[in-house]
Amino acid sequence: MIISMLFIIFLGLSWGFAVGAGFVAFLAVLGIIPRLSQLTKTMAFIQTYEWSVVTGAAAGGWISLRNTVLHLPAFFSVPIGLMDGMFIGLLAAALTEVLNVLPILAKRIGMAEQILIILMAIVLGKVCGSLYHWIFFVDQ
Repeated sequence: MIISMLFIIFLGLSWGFAVGAGFVAFLAVLGIIPRLSQLTKTMAFIQTYEWSVVTGAAAGGWISLRNTVLHLPAFFSVPIGLMDGMFIGLLAAALTEVLNVLPILAKRIGMAEQILIILMAIVLGKVCGSLYHWIFFVDQ
């Protein structure tokens, strides 16, 4: 029994370290945080960005391991949803900017002149998807 518990602890820690190392490598190799601070013109706060990512990853990992439920009033879901959306949007924008995804995609599908249409389709799709999720699935 003790050996199986130690094996489970070892596997959990190993997988956690592997995922953490992959996350750090993803952020470091692609330069997401420096590029995000360049896009928002907040280079003075780069250390705050780094600590925010570390704290958020640690808190997210801890919360996902537990069955945590926050019993907050419904009106708190709007600012929380806005902050979540802004974070995901800025991270996606920085990743897209770093990888030059949109220009390559536009050239490959033959829409290089209509890159604004592609960008607006992505934005409207994310907005509609988020609204659909928040309207129909939040209080279930």
